[in-house]
Amino acid sequence: MTATIYIPKDSGALALGADKVAAAVEREIVARGLDAKIVRTGSRGMYWLEPMVEVGTAKGRVAFGPVKAKDVASLFDAGLVDSGKHWLSLGDPEKIPFFARQTRLTFARCGVTDPLSLADYEAHGGLAGLRKALATTPADIVRTVTESGLRGRGGAGFPTGVKWKTVADQTDSRKYIVCNADEGDSATFADRMIMEGDPFVLIEGMAIAGVATGATKGFVYIRSEYPHAIAAMNAAIDVARKAKLLGPAILGSPNAFDMEVRVGAGAYVCGEETSLLNSLEGKRGVVRAKPPLPAIQGLFGKPTVINNVISLASVPVILDRGAAFYKDFGMGRSRGTIPIQIAGNVKHGGLFEAAFGMTLGEIVNKIGGGAATGRPVKAVQVGGPLGAYFPPSLFDTPFDYEAFAARDGLIGHAGIAVFDDSADMLKQARFAMEFCAIESCGKCTPCRIGSTRGVETIDKIGAGVEREKNLALVTDLCNTMKFGSLCALGGFTPYPVMSAINHFPEDFGPRDVATAAE
Repeated sequence: MTATIYIPKDSGALALGADKVAAAVEREIVARGLDAKIVRTGSRGMYWLEPMVEVGTAKGRVAFGPVKAKDVASLFDAGLVDSGKHWLSLGDPEKIPFFARQTRLTFARCGVTDPLSLADYEAHGGLAGLRKALATTPADIVRTVTESGLRGRGGAGFPTGVKWKTVADQTDSRKYIVCNADEGDSATFADRMIMEGDPFVLIEGMAIAGVATGATKGFVYIRSEYPHAIAAMNAAIDVARKAKLLGPAILGSPNAFDMEVRVGAGAYVCGEETSLLNSLEGKRGVVRAKPPLPAIQGLFGKPTVINNVISLASVPVILDRGAAFYKDFGMGRSRGTIPIQIAGNVKHGGLFEAAFGMTLGEIVNKIGGGAATGRPVKAVQVGGPLGAYFPPSLFDTPFDYEAFAARDGLIGHAGIAVFDDSADMLKQARFAMEFCAIESCGKCTPCRIGSTRGVETIDKIGAGVEREKNLALVTDLCNTMKFGSLCALGGFTPYPVMSAINHFPEDFGPRDVATAAE
C-alpha cells in the first residue's frame, strides 16, 4: 500500500523550511525505492512544531516535528513510512495538548486535507452546507445565519445575519459579496491560514452568501503581502469553476455565482470596509462617510455584503449542522467559535480555535505557555495594533466581545501579542500613535493631525517635559480621535495609548538618562 506523507505548504511552515523538508523527503523516497507519496497540506497551527511532518497509518496519522531537512534521513532510517520511533515523534497530532483542547469547526480541515483537492474537501464534509442551502429558500438561509449568532470575525462583531438581510431586502438587479482578506493586524494569521489551507471553505461560504442575498458576483480582496494565499485562492477558484461549483448554475441549481481575487497594495486602512471598496473600484483607498451603508450602496453603488474571511468560512458548518448546533458554543452574545491567534513573546505560538468564554489568562499561560523568555508576562495586546494592552490583573477577562468592551478593550480579529516585563509601555503607546500617523488615509483631521501631535507629545513625556500637562494633552487628543474620527483607525488608536497610560503608569514616570536617550 502506498504510504502518504503529509507536509505543510502554509506560509508559516515555508518560512521555517517546509519546502526544504519536502525536497529531502522526496529524495529519500526515490533513493530508497519506497512506495510513498507526498501530500502538501495547510498547517494545523502549532507553529513551534513546524515544519510538522505527518504519516498516514492504519491507526491514523503520526506526527514528527519540528523537522529540519537534515533530520529527514534519520527519520527514514527509523522507519518513517511505518511510523517508526524517532526523537522527533509527536504521536497522534490531534492528541497534542494544544490541539486536543480546541473545538475545530471553521478550521476542521486545515492541515488535514490537500487544499486544492475538491474530492478531499468533500470527503471531509465539504459542500454539505451549500447543498443544504440550495435545497432551502434564501430567507431561510439568512434566518439560519441570524439565529446562529454569528458575528463579524474581522473585528467589529456586527451580526452577520443582519447584514445579509439588509442586502437581501434590496431590489437592485446587481449585488455583490466582498470578502475582506486584507489581514493587516499584528499577531493575526487566521485568514491566511484558511486561504492557504482550506480555500474551498471560503468559496463555499461566499457562494452561500450569494444564494442568500441574490448576489451573483464575489470578490476576495487579499493584501499583496500574501502571495501564497493569492495563488491558493486563484487555483481553488479555477478548480471550483471546472467542477461547476462556481458559474451560471452552481452545483446544477438555478443559482449563478462567480468570484475572483483582487490584490490590494498593502495600505492598512484598506482593511476598513469603505476604503476597501474604493480600492476595489480602482480609486485611492480613503474612508467613505456613512450613510449610505455598503449594504445599501456599496461596490459600484450596488448593495454589497462585506464580510471577513473567517465570518464567511464559518457559514458552511452553520448551514450543515444547523443554527442551534453553532449557537450552543460560546457565551452571552458571542456565539460559536473564534480562531485565537497567539503570537509575540510566547512559548506556544499558533492558532487555537475555541468557543468564546475562555479567560485571557488561560489562553496566555495555559495554552500559550507564558513568555518564551521565561520572564513574567507584563502585558497582552488583543485586537492588533489598535487593541488595548491588558495587564495580568485583567487576565480573568473572558474572551467575549462585551466582556472586553466593558474593560475598554476589543477582541478585533482575535490576535494576541504577548509582552514580558522588559517591554516599555511608553514606547508601545508611541508606536500606536506613530502607526496611525503613517497609515492614516488623511481624510479626517482627528486621525491625520491627532496622531502626529500624539507622537510629539509622548516624546515630550519620555523626555520629562511637563509630564502631567502632556499626559493630560494625550488624554484629550485620544478623546478627540475616539469620537471624531471617520473610521476605526483613528477611533481605536486611543485604546492602546490610554490602556498603556492607565495600566502601566510607572512607564510614564521619571526615566533615567540612559532610557530617555534610547
